[in-house]
Amino acid sequence: MDTPSVERDAQALYDEHARRTRFRSAPPPSATTVRAAYDVQRAYVGLLRRDHGAVVGYKIGLTSPRMQAMCGIAEPVCGAVLAQRVHRSGVRLKRSDHGRLGLEFEIAVRIGRDTDTGASVPYTLDTVRAHVDGVCAALEVVDDRHADYSALDVRGLVADNAWNAGVVLSDFIGAWPDLPSVEGIVRVNGEAIDRGFGRDVLGDPLGVVAWLANHLAARGECLSAGQFVMTGSLVPTRFPADNADYRFDVDGIGSVCATVAA
Repeated sequence: MDTPSVERDAQALYDEHARRTRFRSAPPPSATTVRAAYDVQRAYVGLLRRDHGAVVGYKIGLTSPRMQAMCGIAEPVCGAVLAQRVHRSGVRLKRSDHGRLGLEFEIAVRIGRDTDTGASVPYTLDTVRAHVDGVCAALEVVDDRHADYSALDVRGLVADNAWNAGVVLSDFIGAWPDLPSVEGIVRVNGEAIDRGFGRDVLGDPLGVVAWLANHLAARGECLSAGQFVMTGSLVPTRFPADNADYRFDVDGIGSVCATVAA
């Protein structure tokens, strides 16, 4: 890893966000591989932490066929969520605070026990279950800065912290229904506009957590108790163009809402 190049590319991403520059389809020069793109992401998140606080969770993207088709990328990606970007249900989000505000509709899980750093045996859906102590309905706030979806490169998306700009969480519950079978319904101003199921994200949201635990272990990192994981949108991203109230209802888990304003 060429540390100066990685740090230079991370600073460039930070500056582009500050200027609201349109997302560049070409990945940063040092992101020659997906692994190298995660090195850029780590440095970029280090810069973001000065403004937005500690890493308190993770987002996983591109876990459903519909989202992979939307982006033309057939593999999951992850990014960090920072403390001051975590919002409670009912928050008011401003489009003007973003290059282009998007909303994704997800099931989040809370980690109750640390996963292993550098685990020698890969986590599975069954083994990661013991590390989860809560679930909730959630919205992810993304900022794609008007990306050209016909020319996306997974390395650029990864380097840019998978576009995470925040999350909105409902209350976590400690007992939950069978996650693959739960249905989530997206409503705008009270009208249902889309729906999906827990099984739409890698077959089971807990399978997404296993994917992340293995990804972090390969990088010498782990999931820590108290952190949360956004498991990916059940339906394609929505980009609000007008003021509106968004609500995501997940059977047996809860509801989360946000108001979008100019």
